[in-house]
Amino acid sequence: MAETSNWGTAPYTLYLPNQTQSYIAVSGRDRWALEALIAAGEKGCTPIDTPGPRWSGYVFNLRRLGVAIETVTEAHDGPFAGTHARYVLRSRVTRSQGQAA
Repeated sequence: MAETSNWGTAPYTLYLPNQTQSYIAVSGRDRWALEALIAAGEKGCTPIDTPGPRWSGYVFNLRRLGVAIETVTEAHDGPFAGTHARYVLRSRVTRSQGQAA
């Protein structure tokens, strides 16, 4: 993931399944999460391996912009056994110089 302390608005190109492109602008923690998902590739991100205070909120916001993100439920052991989410980017997204909508 890109190392930065400036999470201002950045443009991205979103490649849609129908072979068209969309331009989105993302900032703040939503941008941080999108860049983490891009960097993780098929492995995806969990709040355990990529800590962030509101992963579900970031994913919700990105989905509203049209970004396809799969939620995979995984079991974990330990004294507080249960499940957690793994988020996997299913859209092709790149940083762009394009115009954000």
